[in-house]
Amino acid sequence: MSSASLIKTPPEKVTVNGWVFYTSTALILLLTAILIIAPQEAGRMLGTAQAWLSRSFGWYYMVVIAAYLIFVIGLAFSSYGKLKLGSKDDTPDFSYGAWAGMLFSSGIGISLLYFGASEPLDHYFNPPEGVAGSNLAARQAVQLTFLHWGLHGWAIYALVGLAVAYFAYRHNQPLALRSALYPLVGERWVKGAAGHAVDGFGMFVTLLGLVTNLGIGSLQVSSGLENLFGMEHSNTNLLIVIIVMSTVATIAAVSGVENGIRRLSNLNIVLFSGLLIFVLLFGPTLHLLNGFVQNVGDYLNGVVLKTFDLYVYEGDSEKSDRWLGLWTLFYWAWWISWAPFVGMFIARISRGRTVRELVAGVLLIPLGFTLAWLSIFGNSALDLVMNHGAVELGKTALEQPSMAIYQLLEHYPASKVVIGVSIFVGFVLFLTPADSGAVMMANLSCKGGNVDEDAPHWLRIFWSVVITLVTIGLLFAGNFEAMQTMVVLAGLPFSVVLVLFMFGLHKAMRQDVQIEQEQAELAARGRRGFSERLTQLDLQPSQSVVQRFMDKHVSPALEDATVQMRAQGLQVQTLLGKSKRCMGVRVEMEEGNPFVYEVSLDGYLATPTESAQPDEARQRFYRAEVYLHNGSQDYDLMGFTQDQITRDVLDQFESHRQLLGRVYS
Repeated sequence: MSSASLIKTPPEKVTVNGWVFYTSTALILLLTAILIIAPQEAGRMLGTAQAWLSRSFGWYYMVVIAAYLIFVIGLAFSSYGKLKLGSKDDTPDFSYGAWAGMLFSSGIGISLLYFGASEPLDHYFNPPEGVAGSNLAARQAVQLTFLHWGLHGWAIYALVGLAVAYFAYRHNQPLALRSALYPLVGERWVKGAAGHAVDGFGMFVTLLGLVTNLGIGSLQVSSGLENLFGMEHSNTNLLIVIIVMSTVATIAAVSGVENGIRRLSNLNIVLFSGLLIFVLLFGPTLHLLNGFVQNVGDYLNGVVLKTFDLYVYEGDSEKSDRWLGLWTLFYWAWWISWAPFVGMFIARISRGRTVRELVAGVLLIPLGFTLAWLSIFGNSALDLVMNHGAVELGKTALEQPSMAIYQLLEHYPASKVVIGVSIFVGFVLFLTPADSGAVMMANLSCKGGNVDEDAPHWLRIFWSVVITLVTIGLLFAGNFEAMQTMVVLAGLPFSVVLVLFMFGLHKAMRQDVQIEQEQAELAARGRRGFSERLTQLDLQPSQSVVQRFMDKHVSPALEDATVQMRAQGLQVQTLLGKSKRCMGVRVEMEEGNPFVYEVSLDGYLATPTESAQPDEARQRFYRAEVYLHNGSQDYDLMGFTQDQITRDVLDQFESHRQLLGRVYS
């Protein structure tokens, strides 16, 4: 039973949040118009801005990305790791297998196909340090690829998912980015300008990531069709691919998390894993296995060094700055730009999990497969170029990265069939982040409804159309690289928001732990006091007996307590006369920890006696059990008088208010 879900006033109807929706839409369309109308000028200005950012803020990106990783790992290993994303009685909405599958697919997309073979080859021919084309450059190439796709990026997803889920499911805040700022700025600012600004800018950053994803996805699928069927590389064919991919993604987005996205996640795992196993078995298997072990060792051994490596002592500082801007800083900003919608999606599916479960799941479940994929495809490509004279593959990786993986697969048996499967894999891989991104964009631009209620279908369709039109405009204007540059620039201010998330999350967790500890002490003292006053503890009453007790004693007592609390000027919500099996009161508190007092008719199986026969049916008995905001208090009201129940409500409320006063003072 979830105490957070039982005491509720009817939720406000889902409506569009005008400030967030219109501001973010206008900003997105204005930027797109500028990039399409004046592509050369805009591209030149953005390139200058990116070069300046790389020189001036490269150190900041390195430090803040490391801070995110250290923070989430620290939370998981600390006592805060046991905190549940919800009340203590909440259970996960999805089975562990379904949850793991959606975690796997939420952040692993078509970009792995795009960069799996091309990125290691690019680092091999254009290393940030050392001699290009050397054995050392090849080893470093995979290590750098691991860095860009490793723990740091997944930690950003974990941070956003954790912050959004924590405040949504433990503090009854909206499932939105703004909620994570609640402990720092208070409810007034969260619901006002500060909250609108965070959600609006989060949508803007998210759209940049989604447009980049659609652009890469369409180029990847188009290149595959070009390789397989000799399809002409033209804007018309590219347009057809984009429209088909976007239409299917929109249909999946409309079907929601429980249907379309979960099924696509399962299909992703099967297809992606199958392609990986094929390349491993039909390639130089022993070499690839040896390479994977060594690559993991290089990554773990150098993760601290590479996290802070700015290549300060390289002779050509301009070259190293440019490389950092094109690769490491771009990746850090790209992860940040994906964090709002991936993090919100992770939060959406993680109710009932603990902090430790979420962090471990996000960091480890997708990571192992990601590193295996990059190692096997990267080492396969490097082996073909270095040892088998595949000169054309190396050239393609530099000039047309989306074609590299298909040229690699041409060296394997049944290549046409495998390339066809890989095109389909790319198509499916594109869909999951595309449809979940549209759902989260729609959710961010709404207000009202239940915490885990998705936005209406028309709004999901609207954002899918906007993403499609922006991508088409930028690709056809020849200014898609400008959008990638915008990802880096927009990631800088949003990284500051993520820093605030860390402070807000830590503050809330520290306060919640203090409250839980003191409430546990109060509950223990209360149970000892009640045990002395009750005379019917050994009885095992039937459902009808407990129901009559609740109707005749509990309900009037709650009404009396409500009258007394309202006389103090408190805004009290009641759940009386709506359900015979559950009744209670709720008082919203300024600190964000509402007072909840529920009485629920709960049934239990009686413990069999020693004389009971093995096949004798176990009897059920019932309790009028008390639930507070943090879950069941493990005591039964049966045997209390009406006045005693009223006094218990008021005593619990006063204890709750005193606790908040001590914790927040």
